[in-house]
Amino acid sequence: MTGTPGSPVTVAITRQADPAHQTEMHAWVQAGISMAQTFDGYLGGGWVRTGQGSGEWHMLYRFASPAALAAWEESPQRRWWLHTAQGLVEHTRTERRTGIEGWFDPPVERELVEHTASAPPRWKQATIIWIVFFPLNLLATLTLGKVIADLNVVPRVMITTLVLTPVMTYVLLPWVTRRLEWWLRG
Repeated sequence: MTGTPGSPVTVAITRQADPAHQTEMHAWVQAGISMAQTFDGYLGGGWVRTGQGSGEWHMLYRFASPAALAAWEESPQRRWWLHTAQGLVEHTRTERRTGIEGWFDPPVERELVEHTASAPPRWKQATIIWIVFFPLNLLATLTLGKVIADLNVVPRVMITTLVLTPVMTYVLLPWVTRRLEWWLRG
């Protein structure tokens, strides 16, 4: 973000969170605002939700200058605070505006950044697949394998994969992924 060294900068952030975790989100947002207040140049901030039961949170904070904003955004305190929300919050959009227009008028200067959820590292994805695949394949080999043992290898593998693929894709992988989300994204 450019802008003159003394011009205030307003940052608007959109985040998504499961509405079932509203209490945790309130605490997390308040902790971030409390932490930001201790930084030089902090001019104010707050948050609103789209509606009752909504998972969309809009956060706004303002600093006296791009340098003051950078001090907050690059601080270990903010990194720690953001890390505490892994698995709870998805950052979807950031918009920065300079000058008084950040609050009232159309922007003189504006920067918009869209965020997409980053995929977990491939080794973690592979680990989750193996955690599901190994016991499922072992169970299928011990049960289904006995029933189709007399078939040729090609039909035997085809039947096994036709049974295991939907069970893995639609039942077990989503279930295990939800339970290990903290590890996948951590």
